[in-house]
Amino acid sequence: MAEVQGESKTAVVAAVVANLVIAVVKFIAGSMTKSSAMLAEGIHSLVDCGNGALVLVGMKRSTAPPDAEHPFGHGKELYFWTFIVAISVFAIGGGMSVYEGISHLRHMSETTITDPTVNYIVLAISLVVEGWSFFVAMKHFNAARGETGIMQFVRTAKDPSLFTVVFEDSAAMVGLVVAFLGVWLGHTFENPVFDGAASIIIGLLLMGVAWGLARETKGLLVGEGVEPELLTTMQAAVLADEDVVQCGAIRSMYFGPTELLVNLDVVFKPGMDGERIHDAITRVEGAIQATDSAVTRVYIEVESVKDLFAAGEAVTGRGE
Repeated sequence: MAEVQGESKTAVVAAVVANLVIAVVKFIAGSMTKSSAMLAEGIHSLVDCGNGALVLVGMKRSTAPPDAEHPFGHGKELYFWTFIVAISVFAIGGGMSVYEGISHLRHMSETTITDPTVNYIVLAISLVVEGWSFFVAMKHFNAARGETGIMQFVRTAKDPSLFTVVFEDSAAMVGLVVAFLGVWLGHTFENPVFDGAASIIIGLLLMGVAWGLARETKGLLVGEGVEPELLTTMQAAVLADEDVVQCGAIRSMYFGPTELLVNLDVVFKPGMDGERIHDAITRVEGAIQATDSAVTRVYIEVESVKDLFAAGEAVTGRGE
C-alpha cells in the first residue's frame, strides 16, 4: 500500500509540473491573440496546478501520527483536501471559464482572432505535455486497479489521489480539443461565437468533472465502510474460528486509504474462561487483519446471543 501511495504522489507531482508550464504558455498566447478559449484553458491549467498542490498537502498531512485531539490519526486530511479540490475545479475553473466565455460573447467586436498561429503552437505543446502527464497518471492508476474495471475501481478506491489526477488530465485533454475547435472554427468562419462557446463548454466540462470528484470523495469524507465482498470475507474469517458461535454486525470506517477501523460483536462458546476468550479474541483480530492490509484497528465486543437479538442486529452463525 505504501508503494501505491508513492506511485500516486509521482503522478500528482508530474501533473503539477505539467500544468504550471502549460498555464503560463496558455495565458501568454491568450493575451496575444485575445482568444477566450485559450484564456479558459489557461485558467483550467492554473487551477489544476493549484489543485495538485492541495492534493500533495493532503497526502502529506494525512501521514501525521495520532495525537490527543486525533486519536485515530489524520488520514481523512486527504479526503478533506480532495473535496476542496472538487470545489475549486467547480467554482474557480468551471465558473471563471463560463464567465470568460459569456464575456467574450458580449464583446465579440473586440475579440476577433486575427492570427491563430500562436494558439495552434501552444495547443500542440500543451497536448504533448498533458499527454505525458496523463500517461504517467494512467500508468500508476492501472497499476493500482489491476484487473478491476475502471469505473468499479473509482467507486471503490479509498485513495482519491489515484483518480483525481486522471479525472483532471482527462478533462484537460478534452478541453484542448474543444479549444482547438473553438479557435479554428472562429478563425475559419470569422465568427468569434465559436471561440466564446468553446470557453463555456470547457467550463461546463470542468464543472462535470468537479461534480464526479466531489461525489466520489463525499462517501470517504463522511465515513465510508468496506465493500460488501470484503464484509462477507470478514464474516467468514470470524466464523472460521473454532470458538466462535455467532458473529454480529461488522461496522467499519476508513480513516484514510491505509487506515481501516473494524468493530464487531462476537458470541463465543459458553463456558469459556477468561484466558481462552482472550486467546480467541486475539485469533479473531488476526483473522480480520489478514483479510485486508488496510485494517489497522479491530475492536471486538463479546456478547451473548440474547444480547444480539435484543439489539436487533443481524446475526450470522456457523451453520452448525
